[in-house]
Amino acid sequence: MSAPVPNPLLELRKLGESVWLDDIGRALLDDGTLARLIRDDGIAGLTSNPAIFAHSIMNDATYAQRIARLQSDVSSALALYEELALADLRDAAALLRPLYDSSSGGDGYVSMEVSPHLADDSPGSYKEAQRLWQRLSIPNAFIKIPGTEAGVPVIRDLIAAGINVNVTLLFSPERYRAVARAYREGLGRRAADGKPLASVASVASFFLSRIDTAVDKLLDGLAARGQPAARALRGKAAIACACRAYEIFEETIAEPEWEALAARGARPQRLLWASTSTKDPSYSPIKYVEELVVPGTINTMPLETLNAYRRLGRPELTLERHLAEASDVREGLERLDVDLEAVAQQLEREGVAKFIEPFDKLQKWLEDKRRTQRAS
Repeated sequence: MSAPVPNPLLELRKLGESVWLDDIGRALLDDGTLARLIRDDGIAGLTSNPAIFAHSIMNDATYAQRIARLQSDVSSALALYEELALADLRDAAALLRPLYDSSSGGDGYVSMEVSPHLADDSPGSYKEAQRLWQRLSIPNAFIKIPGTEAGVPVIRDLIAAGINVNVTLLFSPERYRAVARAYREGLGRRAADGKPLASVASVASFFLSRIDTAVDKLLDGLAARGQPAARALRGKAAIACACRAYEIFEETIAEPEWEALAARGARPQRLLWASTSTKDPSYSPIKYVEELVVPGTINTMPLETLNAYRRLGRPELTLERHLAEASDVREGLERLDVDLEAVAQQLEREGVAKFIEPFDKLQKWLEDKRRTQRAS
């Protein structure tokens, strides 16, 4: 009798990379899917965003009873959304709490994002993050803050206040550097005030597939205009940027300022690979998993990508062999006048807009539900 084939998702964990689920919804909780993923596939955390919640709430009939029951207790569609989202996240966090405890806070987290309308509002983001943190009232949660220019000081101040932060919408290695510095400064404030450091956690979510989508479009245009070298760089920009971000991570944790904080119990801000579903059908459906297997990092996958990796994955540590090529890729793009920093700025703006649109659509949908139920 042949030995059972190892589950590639569990093998990733053995290599030191955590697998999180980039999805949430009442159906995943009620039918036992999330519990099974945690038990059988080693899923070690969960991420959410306004688009995920909008899709789940608007397409999952199991929310109807909850919406009807909450009507009399809330004053607006936004308050209704918040009640639904917080309930889902608390239930998911309860399933993940044993892992959070057994890993001493290394894994087992859920994430709740502040309103995307606050992406450029530092005081508003800070106030909203504090409020959501108090409402969640669980230790294994992150408050998601976009890594915009306005978000960087918010990250610092939230960490100083002891609030866990998931920094989202990172496309630029240099913006990640600013985020890593903000995390360190926040911990430095806590240390100066004599507050504990080990209880505070953060991840920095670096988005991948969207980088390739944007850069490939530029490369296709260059190739069409007589620069055939552009075609050889298709599908390589995202991994090249991720490699640079990881190099910055390693530089950061080697600095004396960080070493002093680590000696007092501070935990590194883990890099989290996000936007890992493949957009270009000519690429492998697990491209953004298999090319970035790195100890100490996290890969958050939508269910489709997770299922594909379970079926197709061949786990092995891959970052080291990409680092040298990544430098060549960045230089090649520079020679073609492809400005990765400009691309990152464009994607950041688009990313905020892509969260605002479903967020607002959901609020309108919920308000229509409230109006219909009040009239009936």
